[in-house]
Amino acid sequence: MHRVWAIIERDLRRFRRSPALMIMSMVMPLVQLVVLGYAFGGNIKNLELGVVDEDKAVPAIKLHEMFQAVAVNAKTFTPIYYDDRTLALKDLRSGKINGVLDIPPEFSRNVLSTANPRIALIEDNSDQFSAAALEGVFNSLLPAYNAPPVAPRMTSDVTLDVVEIYPYVPYIQFLLPGVIVLAVFISAMIGGGIIYIDDKARGLHEGYLVTPIRKFELILGFTLAGAIKAIIAGTVLITLGSIIAGIPDPLDPVRILKMFILVVATALALISMMFLIMVRVSDPLVPRAIFGMLNTVLYFPSGAVYPTQSFPAWMKVITVVDPFTYAVHGFKQLVLKNTGLMAVSGDLLFLFCFTILAMGIATLLFRRTL
Repeated sequence: MHRVWAIIERDLRRFRRSPALMIMSMVMPLVQLVVLGYAFGGNIKNLELGVVDEDKAVPAIKLHEMFQAVAVNAKTFTPIYYDDRTLALKDLRSGKINGVLDIPPEFSRNVLSTANPRIALIEDNSDQFSAAALEGVFNSLLPAYNAPPVAPRMTSDVTLDVVEIYPYVPYIQFLLPGVIVLAVFISAMIGGGIIYIDDKARGLHEGYLVTPIRKFELILGFTLAGAIKAIIAGTVLITLGSIIAGIPDPLDPVRILKMFILVVATALALISMMFLIMVRVSDPLVPRAIFGMLNTVLYFPSGAVYPTQSFPAWMKVITVVDPFTYAVHGFKQLVLKNTGLMAVSGDLLFLFCFTILAMGIATLLFRRTL
């Protein structure tokens, strides 16, 4: 074991002399957490809705009042009134407004005669998010508009009561588990894959191989050294990230301990995966070239940014074998739900088994070049 520790000590000493690498592995995920957490997932507001009122009677004016209420309270959209429907459509196509609501000339007459009154929402469906937000607002406005002035005390209509078992989870908190795993992955890429290939290119591995050290001890030493760096990055992220994202009781020692165990399992799995990928690689440009591809193939199918249930069948195949999936799921249980380790036992089991399998295959593929 002292030979393995010698490899770990030498690798950590060198890494300590390059603090910029450790800082970058932690800063970049934090920046992503803040930028993506506040850029996505929030309620869409301040859309501009063109309103063309070709009716101008009392039932149409009631709609105007409801639009103003939305603009003042929910602030989903601000109504902009047009007298010319053609001009409104022109502004919609040029991107000056996000939608056009057309109230036809016969609207009030149809309302008073109960002759199936209709209004038209003309939307820019090139932006599905804004279009869906406008549709959602009007789907909730029209039932209120159609409701009788005096609501009956009893009704036969079926209603839905929604009961939430957890407090409201903003998107930045939903994103935090994936960012923690991303920090560990970046450390695995920098402190594991890239440094491993650079050492091989400089011939440092040849110096190890003339000693009595065995292949497994060499792989184990590299894996543990890389895992220690990744664990440091992950530990920083579970504390700072929880504070930034507004997780309740972010410094709770029990929660931090549970997340630390999962950080260790994630670091070992991702570091061993990197050595498995790089064990036969000699070109130092390869790990740098495939970083973006690995990030895309492993991070996004993991459910870190969107639920995996919506994925097509071929992407779900990646999800099943992706260690990111199990790490992200485990952190969601611990970060968002504050569950116990039993809830993530399956994730831990997969990550540790993945580590053993990847290290075993990497040891078999590792070859002496002397």
